[in-house]
Amino acid sequence: MSAARLRSPLGLGRATVALLGLVVAADLFAIWTEVLEIRVADDILNGIDGEAALRRGERAHALHEASGAVQSLALLATAVVFLCWFHRVRVNAEVFDAAMHSKSRGWAIGSWFCPVVNLWFPRRVTLDTWDASAAWADRPGHGLVNSWWTLWIVSLFADRVAQGVSHTARGAVGWRSALRQMLVADALDAAAAVLAVLVVLRLTRMQRNRVLAGPVFVSALG
Repeated sequence: MSAARLRSPLGLGRATVALLGLVVAADLFAIWTEVLEIRVADDILNGIDGEAALRRGERAHALHEASGAVQSLALLATAVVFLCWFHRVRVNAEVFDAAMHSKSRGWAIGSWFCPVVNLWFPRRVTLDTWDASAAWADRPGHGLVNSWWTLWIVSLFADRVAQGVSHTARGAVGWRSALRQMLVADALDAAAAVLAVLVVLRLTRMQRNRVLAGPVFVSALG
């Protein structure tokens, strides 16, 4: 393994924050379309019929389908840039304190793709990076990271439940139940993305401050 080299996380951090904002916007768009579809299902269950109701239903369904595509694209783009940022700050943290890490730097990427261990390894890598990046005199607690990770895991399970309910939904009642579960999953995902923004901003700022505190590392900011 090559020696760790300090590189600025600022550009990747800003790009990650911007894309996480896009994820939040996509989730809010999806929530709006789910509300529209829930209203259509309510109309059907209340006996409201007719051409106008049919048009509303078709429009709501088309928007909901579009929101799913937007969410997928936003998630893919964000995942790529986030992983680049995550690996960058992990390598930087090794320069700051190599003894702080319980996982090798390869886990900064691999931990997200390994089944089962991806439920806790990325959090461990984040916490090690967090601690190594902080100044000893001003080391923050893990509350923000733990809150983000907990909400992220909960959102993943909520999405799995929503997918299962939607696949077995029958009739207006079943579809309305599935839509409500999707709405909850999207709301949790949006909240997790907001906390991820705070983690990225905080960790990037911690590394910047750590560099500025040591004249040996000043040139790494670029």
